[in-house]
Amino acid sequence: MNTVNQNPASQSPSSGKLNIDHIAHFVPHIDAASAALEQAGFTLTPFSEQSHRLEPGGPLTPAGAGNRCVMLREGYLEFLTPTGDTAIAQQLRSAIQRYTGLHLIALGTVAPEADHARLMKQGFSPLPPVALQREIGTADGYDTARFTVVRVPPGTMAEGRIQYCQQHTPELLWQPRWLEHRNRARGLAAVIICVADPQEAAQRYARYTGLLAQVTGAQWRIDTQRGALLFISPAAVERQLGISAPALPWIAGYVLTSDNLLATRDVLNATPCDVREFESGRLLLRWPGAVGGIVLFQQAGAALPALG
Repeated sequence: MNTVNQNPASQSPSSGKLNIDHIAHFVPHIDAASAALEQAGFTLTPFSEQSHRLEPGGPLTPAGAGNRCVMLREGYLEFLTPTGDTAIAQQLRSAIQRYTGLHLIALGTVAPEADHARLMKQGFSPLPPVALQREIGTADGYDTARFTVVRVPPGTMAEGRIQYCQQHTPELLWQPRWLEHRNRARGLAAVIICVADPQEAAQRYARYTGLLAQVTGAQWRIDTQRGALLFISPAAVERQLGISAPALPWIAGYVLTSDNLLATRDVLNATPCDVREFESGRLLLRWPGAVGGIVLFQQAGAALPALG
């Protein structure tokens, strides 16, 4: 593989813009999830416990959750597991009872205060911004990755934890040693959201983000500066992907780009993963129960699939 040259600052959107910063699977057993991810050719960051300050200047306390991540050259995937008996841990466990898989979409921002004000104006009753941090290994030892997160009360967005995230230390997350993947995964291009009423959901997310909801055929979508939200019905998931939704609403999966789709295919076909050919040469990966959800791999630069 070629050595990755990545400017961590490029992970943040431009002023006044949003992107898809990352998504998160909620998993009950991080070791089982890690084994499946490594089999599929992903490089994982070490396990890291999370801490937070519930108010500016307040004490640092354990969040009751920890993660491993798949860092991509465009965005990243998080695999979050409960580790304690906190409100955050209980939220994770409640979500996992619905289904193991994706329950979080983090919209990248450089202006969380403005996002908080917009959510308030639109009636989403956002919670006060939270300062999160976690220890992270570097080539020289350890440092502290820091984030500001804006959330709304649980249940406000039925699909899951839809939040804003400002990265204060992107250079600590997007370290070159974690950006190379055996399966040649490059970037997070879209999130697939399965809902009973795609139009209602897309228009609600438009109010949430301040972005335009567009429809092509039966598929609604919202484009950010980097990455899209795709809203599809359970009938479309069944028809297009051959999968029945385990619950509604369901953040079903995501589209990843590959630097070399043939190499991706070779890696996935050599594993126990459930993989099949999809239209236009794409690959559909169905995660095992330890991870949950689906992934569509497509060649970097290709247009997003029509799933409606």
